[in-house]
Amino acid sequence: MERLIFSVPVCAFYLWSILVFGFVSKVSANAEGDALNALKTNLADPNNVLQSWDPTLVNPCTWFHVTCDSNNMVTRVDLGNANLSGQLVPQLGQLANLQYLELYSNVISGIIPEELGNLTNLVSLDLYLNNLSGGIPPTLGKLSKLRFLRLNNNTLKGKIPLSLTTVMSLQVLDLSNNNLKGDIPVNGSFSLFTPISFQNNPQLNESSIPPPSPIPQTPPASSQGSSTGAIAGGVAAGAALLFAAPAIALAWWRRRKPQDHFFDVPAEEDPEVHLGQLKRFSLRELQVATDNFSNKNILGRGGFGKVYKGRLADGSLVAVKRLKEERTQGGELQFQTEVEMISMAVHRNLLRLRGFCMTPTERLLVYPYMANGSVASCLRERPESQPPLDWPKRKCIALGSARGLAYLHDHCDPKIIHRDVKAANILLDEEFEAVVGDFGLAKLMDYKDTHVTTAVRGTIGHIAPEYLSTGKSSEKTDVFGYGVMLLELITGQRAFDLARLANDDDVMLLDWVKGLLKDKKLETLVDPDLQGDYIDGEVEQLIQVALLCTLGSPMERPKMSEVVRMLEGDGLAERWEEWQKEEVFRQDGNNFPHPSAGWIIDHIPDSASHIPPDELSGPR
Repeated sequence: MERLIFSVPVCAFYLWSILVFGFVSKVSANAEGDALNALKTNLADPNNVLQSWDPTLVNPCTWFHVTCDSNNMVTRVDLGNANLSGQLVPQLGQLANLQYLELYSNVISGIIPEELGNLTNLVSLDLYLNNLSGGIPPTLGKLSKLRFLRLNNNTLKGKIPLSLTTVMSLQVLDLSNNNLKGDIPVNGSFSLFTPISFQNNPQLNESSIPPPSPIPQTPPASSQGSSTGAIAGGVAAGAALLFAAPAIALAWWRRRKPQDHFFDVPAEEDPEVHLGQLKRFSLRELQVATDNFSNKNILGRGGFGKVYKGRLADGSLVAVKRLKEERTQGGELQFQTEVEMISMAVHRNLLRLRGFCMTPTERLLVYPYMANGSVASCLRERPESQPPLDWPKRKCIALGSARGLAYLHDHCDPKIIHRDVKAANILLDEEFEAVVGDFGLAKLMDYKDTHVTTAVRGTIGHIAPEYLSTGKSSEKTDVFGYGVMLLELITGQRAFDLARLANDDDVMLLDWVKGLLKDKKLETLVDPDLQGDYIDGEVEQLIQVALLCTLGSPMERPKMSEVVRMLEGDGLAERWEEWQKEEVFRQDGNNFPHPSAGWIIDHIPDSASHIPPDELSGPR
């Protein structure tokens, strides 16, 4: 029965190769992701607000400050008050479905690209309070849906393009505080705007705009009626002006000094409400704990949201995850149900959920603070004063994280599929014990969907081929991600790294590892930070587990419970030998050699199968 599981055609391996490289091509060919990445490259970002703009992620829809529609097309870019400098890029004109481009109150210089005229769905263009120069592109006149155009408080020069007067949808126009010159066009929609929209342009002829057309009056029935109407009208107008004055002043002040809108603060929920061991925090409590979600408290960013370090009133340290995506009407009960489900997954190798906060505008999850960060940060971002992860710790991390995932798959009802297993989501406590984090968030963020998610979630290099091609995840997609995570532990490398191209190496970690194994370069594969302080046989065993976990067919991959047993020294040699026999059988049944069977079968020395089973049971 066991052998039937392995009867997968050899074409599965070709499919894996095609899918992986096809996916890389797809990402590089994602015009919207490339356009936004070009913008990021051209901007200086001292506050790291663009840190989540990672081109290795599936699509830009998981980046902060980017909103997409149901078809994963970018509809909004919100980067106001971000202290960005640099210049805009012509590639922005490739965001065909963009409706809102908000880049106000930064230090952006250079010209406004004429390619913005290609954004025919644009509703709002806010570039005010920057250092933009050059002229206003006449191509903006092609934006037939544009309702808000605010270019004030820059150093724009030249004439106002006549083409703008044909944009009949314009409701708000502000070109004030620039260096524009000449007459103000009066055709079309421009007749609706007052001189305030154009003031403080020294060389602009503000008198060229006519006053708004008076409202037609019905001829008075009599002189007495006319007199009475005039008095009543005057009183009404005076009253209206009196009440409108504060609103006008407030609007003018907001226009001069845009605000950083964080979120609404609704009426607080009862902070003492507990759902079992799960506390429902008030928004005010978490605002105070994180210093109003200050940038200096950001621990990390990802597709699901930002994570902030916080200190509660009792002095305990917490990590507050602020979920990114907007909620839909009526989703509160389902969200709360999913949160409670996640909180019931209790295991020493799973990150415990302490509580949550839910308001009409916010969803926040509260976790214990992990003192040693993530495996990824320890491998690649540790300070020089911190020693690298030694080999015993790496073995413990491999086993602990496998146990956590096995619990999610086999002991939760319903089972929880992580869908983004990687080194960045394996956290380390004070004793460097592995703790799987972010589990359940994939389901939590897709609670309005039932079976197939709206978008593939994950990170390039960790995504199983069948998940990529169908959008359907299973526990075997987690097994694949775990296998790649093992390779991260062994090599210290990223799962996807364009920097490897400089050495003509594969950008995908899995393919890079296979290439080194084919050339029998085990010493090149292991993380140089270990400085040779590891046991060859143990490394080879972990590589065997990783290769079994990353097989192209999900049916051939082991379950996480099997992985745990193999790491504890039970069954790895038998499973590896059985799989090799299946490879030989498949190779003999075809008239052409398998593209990778040779090195997979031959690269492990004979002595590897005789390594004592307790070698992988943890530090000795």
